[in-house]
Amino acid sequence: MFITGRQGAAKVLKQSPRRCSKRRPGTTMTDDHDEISLERPALMTIRRAVETDIPQLLEMIGLLAAFHGDAVEASAEGLKRDLFGPAPWVTALVADSGAQLLGYALLTPLYRAQQGKRGMDLHHLFVRDGHRSHGVGQHLIARARDFAKAAGCAYLSVSAATGNTKAHQFYQQMEFVARPVTGMRYLQSLA
Repeated sequence: MFITGRQGAAKVLKQSPRRCSKRRPGTTMTDDHDEISLERPALMTIRRAVETDIPQLLEMIGLLAAFHGDAVEASAEGLKRDLFGPAPWVTALVADSGAQLLGYALLTPLYRAQQGKRGMDLHHLFVRDGHRSHGVGQHLIARARDFAKAAGCAYLSVSAATGNTKAHQFYQQMEFVARPVTGMRYLQSLA
């Protein structure tokens, strides 16, 4: 929907259906502060990644790494091998607007030997700026949950950096339960 802003410039505004029905009489969409910087797609599909998604996946992996202050070592060849090779190692789900990918979820298998339970780790969850807080992440998690259940998993896990309180709140809202860290994790390079 296009409306004219206070300075006469046209602004793109979008409001969630839940808020639409609760707007106070006599208020406008700008009074509710629902202005966003990018036009939201009318339709979005959550699907498994395909090979042609690799460039956009790499771009988003780089954006997430930059947010965390990490270096990016991933390559198109490595991602192709790990997603689509003879022995796929990870699964990527993408939120596709038709024009571009809005976000992705990267899933890796887990196993609790002492319980004999399969699990799935939501290793990455990323939504592009301008599309956050509009349900994209919730839809990606819902599809990840469905994928894990179909694979025979008993649980879906996710981690977030200690100081990332927005992520903590989001995951708790999505019914993840925080678990205490019980020890150190060690790494040994095999290269």
